[in-house]
Amino acid sequence: MLSLLSYETVGENVSPEHPQVVPITIFVAVLCLCLVIGHLLEENRWVNESITAIFIGGLTGILILVLRKGQSSHLLRFSEELFFIYLLPPIIFNAGFQVKKKQFFQNFITIMLFGIVGVFISTVIISLGSWWLFPKLGFLGLAPRDYLAIGTIFSSTDTVCTLQVLHQDETPLLYSIVFGEGVVNDATSVVLFNAVQKMDVSKINSQTILSVIGDFLYLFSTSTALGIGVGLLTSLVLKTLYFGKHSSIRELAMMVLMAYLSYMLAELLELSGILTVFFCGIIMSHYSWHNVTESSRITARHVSHQEEHVFAMLSFVAETFIFLYVGMDAFDIEKWKMTKLSLGTSLGIYSSIVFLILVGRAVFVFPLSAFSNFMNRRKTSPLTFKQQTVIWWAGLMRGAVSIALAFKQFTYSGVTLDPINATMITNTIIVVLFTTLVFGFLTKPLVNYLITHRMRNQNNRGGGSGGEQPRSPKDDVVLPLLSFDESASANMQIARESFSLLMDRPVYTIHHYWRRFDNAYMRPIFGGPRHSRSEC
Repeated sequence: MLSLLSYETVGENVSPEHPQVVPITIFVAVLCLCLVIGHLLEENRWVNESITAIFIGGLTGILILVLRKGQSSHLLRFSEELFFIYLLPPIIFNAGFQVKKKQFFQNFITIMLFGIVGVFISTVIISLGSWWLFPKLGFLGLAPRDYLAIGTIFSSTDTVCTLQVLHQDETPLLYSIVFGEGVVNDATSVVLFNAVQKMDVSKINSQTILSVIGDFLYLFSTSTALGIGVGLLTSLVLKTLYFGKHSSIRELAMMVLMAYLSYMLAELLELSGILTVFFCGIIMSHYSWHNVTESSRITARHVSHQEEHVFAMLSFVAETFIFLYVGMDAFDIEKWKMTKLSLGTSLGIYSSIVFLILVGRAVFVFPLSAFSNFMNRRKTSPLTFKQQTVIWWAGLMRGAVSIALAFKQFTYSGVTLDPINATMITNTIIVVLFTTLVFGFLTKPLVNYLITHRMRNQNNRGGGSGGEQPRSPKDDVVLPLLSFDESASANMQIARESFSLLMDRPVYTIHHYWRRFDNAYMRPIFGGPRHSRSEC
């Protein structure tokens, strides 16, 4: 069985009994340095943790390269298995656990449009564009499956930079869409990447495309159902057995282990572990969290800062690990030596990939935003052009998922001896570095320019994106339910009114009925405080 982290010799006098002690010690020390420097740079908010980790990783890689006399910049060799099995689950679980459910589901249609339809559009544009441009630039040797994989690799976004500039309380609509799309985008990219691996690329036709879409819908629905099922089971176990009677630690351990079990079950069943653990996190925060004792909540989450808890800590360390490695791997002399392309050709490839990312993002963000505004035309806060620009910009950065997918496609356990594959790894790393550093640095001034203080104040007063938050159905009418005490004609009129309201304002109508169902049936079984009638 291949090890997930293979040792890279740091010195000659390392004990053969514990060869990984020295590199792991140095790597952990560098991680600690990232925390310290990130804390010192937190005030200006220009440089986020991702950029800090990349810079420190790059400096560490240069230092190791000098000490090894130009042989290698690695401490530990990264494997995509390490990322997908150990580092990704806590990141996605924390996203699901932290998501503001009301905002997420109120903007569910828009998020799904960007996170699913947008990925398909972006994948097509990047795949076809690279298929056409790479040979013209003199880069030959990629197979059709490689081009399709490139489309999915560079369609995966990293919205960390933008989310650190946006504030959830000041711009709830924008934050919800950018945050939700980021998670759904990652899941869609991975599912689509796996579908490409199973595709028969020798005959791509309408039937093949329909088959890919059908497989995706199956994976999406079954993965979501598995995550919800494991989350509900955990909530029921915590409520029934009352672990906190003897040990609060067991409660938290049960939640963490069940979430990880959901991810591994999805991988075992060849489903999407990302979607499964994300929805598992949503269900656990909605039900399970109310079944643990107060001491467990204090242990896992600081009372005055709800974002700072043990789940966020695990996610933060995993993300920092990835970007630290990316910075170090940028100076992997072995891959650069394998690349046979000239500097001009390499720059042309980097530029073409970034150009395709920009175009692919724009092609779906603005049309789908217009479609979303049309679908939600009864709402008083459509997405403005400036907000659409922020959403477009937020998805330009590439990060950990792109790196992991590239390693999965073009290496074997982090190693490749093929010049073509080595070139694609270096291309991916350069694109991730460029988009994270350049676009990341420009994110704050751009967002501050587009989202003015006046707009932020309007958001605070109205609770929406550009004015007053649309009222829910309860503000306009008490939604009727069919009654056995009414005549058939009266019930038919009630049904027509309910259907008309559903067609007119589907999201809010469904949300209203869900809250009533949740209050009457779900919470008494799985836990959590009931909503008052005014909340429903």
